[in-house]
Amino acid sequence: MEEQTTKKEMKVIWTVVDRGPGKQFWTRIGVGFINRDGSINVRLDAIPLNGTLQVRDWQEPQDRRPDLQEAPRFRAKPLSSADPLV
Repeated sequence: MEEQTTKKEMKVIWTVVDRGPGKQFWTRIGVGFINRDGSINVRLDAIPLNGTLQVRDWQEPQDRRPDLQEAPRFRAKPLSSADPLV
């Protein structure tokens, strides 16, 4: 029977794109799993154009940006057929 992967064993795969001086855009492109022998399996949803991967420990989404934990979340109202397009 296969053991469940714990969050300590999971990794998040990112690619970082430079968008000008001091500006970087991080895109999550996959996950990694640490095997019993210490090797890592990587599953990518995209291939980085710059050829660089960042492998980070898994964090819950709310733990990634503690400054946004108390920020209100807004959801866009779906458009209906009666709404005018501007």
